[in-house]
Parts: sequence; structure tokens; C-alpha cells
Amino acid sequence: MTTSSSLWQPFTVGRVELAHRLALAPMTRSRAKPDGAPGELAAAYYGQRASLGLIITEGTQPSEDGQGYLNTPGIHTPEHVEGWRKVADAVHAGGGALLIQLMHVGRMSHPDNTPHHRLPVAPSAISAEQDMFTATGPQQTPVPRELSADDIQATIADFRHAAASAVAAGADGVEIHGANGYLLHQFLSPNANHRTDEYGGSLENRSRFVVEVARAVAEEIGADRTGIRISPAFPLGGIDEGDAGSVRAQYRHLVGELATLNLAYLHVHHLGDDELLRSLRDVWPTAVLVVRYGRTREQIADDIDAGLADIAPLGRFALANPDLVERLRTGDPLNEVDPTTLYGGGATGYTDYPALART
Repeated sequence: MTTSSSLWQPFTVGRVELAHRLALAPMTRSRAKPDGAPGELAAAYYGQRASLGLIITEGTQPSEDGQGYLNTPGIHTPEHVEGWRKVADAVHAGGGALLIQLMHVGRMSHPDNTPHHRLPVAPSAISAEQDMFTATGPQQTPVPRELSADDIQATIADFRHAAASAVAAGADGVEIHGANGYLLHQFLSPNANHRTDEYGGSLENRSRFVVEVARAVAEEIGADRTGIRISPAFPLGGIDEGDAGSVRAQYRHLVGELATLNLAYLHVHHLGDDELLRSLRDVWPTAVLVVRYGRTREQIADDIDAGLADIAPLGRFALANPDLVERLRTGDPLNEVDPTTLYGGGATGYTDYPALART
């Protein structure tokens, strides 16, 4: 065994009892069917990785407006529910628990990539000014349509409906994507949110939409089946949350408000401000998951050993190694990721990474 013994201690996250402290981090793979339903390959992919225990899926749009990229899955139609039911069955057959990540991309979209071909929506009519891959090549994200007060309530209802649909599909819960430059993160960021109503201006107002989405989802399916992901200071999708002091104030307020909901977990996509991470950990009442870029195999348990996290979700290691848990236990070498097959395509680079040969 080449990793810390703390990884192999059991833990409970919400309703899910885990045999260890690993999880599958959410990773976009862009292999959904044209209607947004996950296919048979998705069931195989997630089922192969079920030994990771807590299986958090790729970002899954809660509505047509929520789609940003080609071939990403949804969870808002009966066809989506049927597709995800096969994934849930495969994960459960392997002893894992499935959490579907609800990802509304907001302004990080292009009309060519959505079923209705409408402008993307956002807290304010401010373009992300990012290149977006479309079927006809890269195009810049357009100026989005600003959500009205009624639109905001409808979007919250979309999250509620998507969470109910996830549970109807057999998922064990959902993760709300409040990170990585997407819609919830856009509301938090002063350079993307220029609203003058109760959803903009002060850090308390900028936090309101995120808290209301989380509250609605928790009311719909149970707080113990609801996690949320944040990424303080991550400059993705044109986001600029200001200096370290501003970021700390924003997220300490936000996480303090979310803590009152007693959600199943807080998932932090961590850029490196350990002082902030410690302060969030201190106020959060349940499980904390932490992902850091660039961790080596030997560093996977560092945040757990330091008391900063309970669970260490893994991305690329898990993508290329369907039997990652076994490899970490035994010290066997890891497969390397093929970066040319990360997004789109078929089985190659998706379900064909080899497991260890055992006699």
C-alpha cells in the first residue's frame, strides 16, 4: 500500500456509507446521445469505477437553458431519466453510490450547442468572452440574456425538478455545481453580476441565488442527498472574484449560509488558500470533499491527514484506471491518460482503459 492508511477508513456522507475516503470527481466526457440521455457506454464507464464508492457524475444540465457544450447529458426529460437509471443500476451493481451533478452553465454556452438555439442566460448581460467549441468550430460566447426575477424563480424550479428526476432515475443524490465559472459562480462573481436587485450588489445578495437553489433542492429530495461544489477564486469562464480578502469574505458568508441547510457535503475545488479552506471546514457541519490540481499519488490523503477534508475525489487518475482503488491499495502502477480522447467519441479512451490482469 503506497497511500496513507487514513484513506481506508470508512465514512458516511449523507445517506451513503462508504468503505474508504475516495470518490470519483465529476468530469465532462461529452458522450451523451443527441437528446441528452446517457447511453450504454456511460453505464459501463461509471459501473467500471463503482469501487470508488461515491460516484459524482459529469455536469448534467437541469434544463435546455443549462446546456453549454456539445453532447453533455441532461436530467430533465423522461428519456434522460431512463438513461440515468441504467447508469445508477450499473453503479449500484458494483457497490457504489451515484450522485448526479446538476450543472447549469449560464453564459458559458453558444446557441449552436443547445436544443432550442436561444441565447444563453446569466445574472447580467455580460459575455464570458471565451471560445466555445461548436459543431462548426470555435465561436466566442455571445452576450447572454439577463435573467429576470421571474426567470430566476423558474431556474430554481428547474433545479428542483432535475433533482427529483435524478432520484427518480435511481441516483442516491445530486451535487449542485456552484463552481468553475458556471451559472451559480457567475452570480457570486462581481465582474459577472452587475444586478441592482436582491440578487446583486452586496456579497450577501450575490450569494442569495446559490443558497435558494440549494434550499430548493434540499427541500425536494432531502438535505442528506444534496451536496454542493464551490471553487473560490477560480478564474474559469472569465470569472474574477477580486482580491484574496474579497474572496474570503464572499465564501465565508456563502458557506455559513449553506451550513444552516445541513447538506450532505461541501465539495471544494481548491486553488490553494488553505487559510480559507480551514475556515470553511470549521463552520461546515458535515462532510468536506477537496480536489486539488496536481496532486501526486503520494499526496492524495494529505488534506484528510491535515484535517481539511474527509473525502479525496479523484479525476484523471480515476479516468484512466477503472480499478484505481485496487491499484492504490496494492501499489501497482497507474495507466496514463490519453488527452486526445477526453471529450467526445466512443469507447476509446472512455471504457477501454485496462484493469489489472489477475490470475
